[in-house]
Amino acid sequence: QVQLVESGGGLVQAGDSLRLSCTASGHTFSNSNMAWFRQAPGKKREFVAGILYGGRNTYYGDAVKGRFTISRDNAKNTVYLQMNVLKPEDTAVYYCAADTTTWSTRWATESEYDYWGQGTQVFVSS
Repeated sequence: QVQLVESGGGLVQAGDSLRLSCTASGHTFSNSNMAWFRQAPGKKREFVAGILYGGRNTYYGDAVKGRFTISRDNAKNTVYLQMNVLKPEDTAVYYCAADTTTWSTRWATESEYDYWGQGTQVFVSS
């Protein structure tokens, strides 16, 4: 059974930083492309960032480029999302996702991912 468990969410002020973690179990993490999505109230879930299985290539949604950084530690089966200069519009539930079946992930396409975490809430006050 594959499990993804996110942590690190919370309440911060605009301009602050926060780091999210997603720890995986039940599959070969180092062979999986990983991504972060988020969903704000009343909005569709959107792609935030993705990282190739080896960690060398990263991809970002336009809204977070230059502020967020995705990374992974395959020895710890964990993917991270470092979020800097947070804005109120970053308020959302953040989800970790794994694509365990292909190495050519269409990053922003939710159906590419076969496992999802339960989400962690991030609230940014102005």
